[in-house]
Amino acid sequence: MLVMSTQDVGLREIRGEPAESVGVANFREILTSEVFWQALRNTVAFAAVAVTATLVLGTLVGLLIHRLGRVMSTTVVISTMLAWSMPHMSVATVWRWLFDEHGGVANWLLNQAPNWLTGALFGRADWSGYSWFLDPLPLYFVLTLAVVWQSFPFIAVSVLAGLKSIPGELFEAARVDGAGPWRSFWQVTFPLLKPVFAVLLVLSIIWDFKVFTQLHVLAGGIGNPATYNLSLYAYAEAFRSPPRMGLGSAIAIVLAVILLVITVFYVRQIVRQEDVR
Repeated sequence: MLVMSTQDVGLREIRGEPAESVGVANFREILTSEVFWQALRNTVAFAAVAVTATLVLGTLVGLLIHRLGRVMSTTVVISTMLAWSMPHMSVATVWRWLFDEHGGVANWLLNQAPNWLTGALFGRADWSGYSWFLDPLPLYFVLTLAVVWQSFPFIAVSVLAGLKSIPGELFEAARVDGAGPWRSFWQVTFPLLKPVFAVLLVLSIIWDFKVFTQLHVLAGGIGNPATYNLSLYAYAEAFRSPPRMGLGSAIAIVLAVILLVITVFYVRQIVRQEDVR
């Protein structure tokens, strides 16, 4: 992929002709393209919201499961992990049905709500025939719901596993000292599970930065550049007509470098904090 990102790879090269080296021309074209910067903004904004929502919801569910009995906690874990194990294509298709402009449940429910409420929250009262997938904001709203719904079970189970490793005497001592649930979490649970949260944060950032299948299904393909994230942008350039696989590879390299920089920076911060301790 790195070599291809420095070449002009199209139909002729796919048929076996030698590729022409273009140096950094593909990267120069990317960085001067408004579509790239729009895709980068979409990627960063979506990841920031989705990662935060996934970690918060997953942590809350993990804490809740930890308080349940053995039978109930096992049932909840199995139920939530079924959502996590579903194929991305199936999940995206179901959410597209739910928010379909003609027969979707979402529009029907919003039409049943009081007009003053939907008007105050969303700026409109009539949801008949409203399409959620044409503009970036409503599209990424649905995408966030779909990704968080499928991702939080992994966070919840990971947090639950970490909670099982904490001696119960620590929580009992915190309760004796008068600590409520909120204080107990920040003074006992979070410090002990900080390495777990660090790993989950890095994994969530990587996964949400490179979301592709769900966005491709919800957006209905690559017809609207305003809805691209970096993954969909790379795919659109590589497999459009005519294909530009060199440019698509360059976009993928840029995405990989961004993720590498974020990961290295965050890991170094964690290591420095551990060294201080």
